[in-house]
Amino acid sequence: MARWRTLTGLLATVLAAVTAGSLTLSAPSAAADVIPTPNVVGGTRAAQGEFPFMVRLSMGCGGALYSSRLVLTAAHCVGATGTNTSITATLGVVDLQSSSRITVRSNYVYRAPGYNGSGRDWALIRLATPVTGLSTLKIANTTAYDNGTFTVAGWGAAREGGSQQRYLLKATVPFVSDSTCNSYYGGEIIPAQEICAGYASGGVDTCQGDSGGPMFRRDASNAWVQVGIVSWGNGCARPNYPGVYTQVSYFASTIASAAASLGG
Repeated sequence: MARWRTLTGLLATVLAAVTAGSLTLSAPSAAADVIPTPNVVGGTRAAQGEFPFMVRLSMGCGGALYSSRLVLTAAHCVGATGTNTSITATLGVVDLQSSSRITVRSNYVYRAPGYNGSGRDWALIRLATPVTGLSTLKIANTTAYDNGTFTVAGWGAAREGGSQQRYLLKATVPFVSDSTCNSYYGGEIIPAQEICAGYASGGVDTCQGDSGGPMFRRDASNAWVQVGIVSWGNGCARPNYPGVYTQVSYFASTIASAAASLGG
């Protein structure tokens, strides 16, 4: 089973080349085997400015702008808590090669306390300089929005084992109950900490390269609110294997405290 939906090694290097405009990705070819990372399968291209809070991270993950200096992503995308100047965040565009893209380096990473590869899959990346002019994505601090239909977006692969994308893709996926999701995954889901979404028939999902990106929906005021963080799954868009996301509402107070300690 391909647990994580993140990119490492060569694929991350390729992604950096795509962002820099030195490499153009071609359309996906024949199906390949699972790679531990995700992108949006069955999606359509997002419009410029549609999701201004979306962030692309140079290690091959996604994220969401939590505040002007903080990016919320997955714990499995980063190393241990501490100073980290190696990550580049790309923001403000759907086209990673756009001349109007904003790029900012990291200066610190905060990984969820107690993270050991099972659950607690969230982290904050502090940017060296604040980003202005872009909307942030608030997080759900109640379970009221942990149901219904969600939106996912990312630059990950458009098929299992496929290439990373130059343009941001989006899709909608329905909530899957903990009991149903656990029946698919043989009890691997941590119900309090994880939330599942996807179609029983498959076909639409996050995939390699989407790890750390947000799953979100409209709240009662019609504003976007983040309910999930792309975490893991069995392949991409396979029937009876929905995507598994960190349940943001469960960690909301801890995330807010961590953000405050980082000045964000």
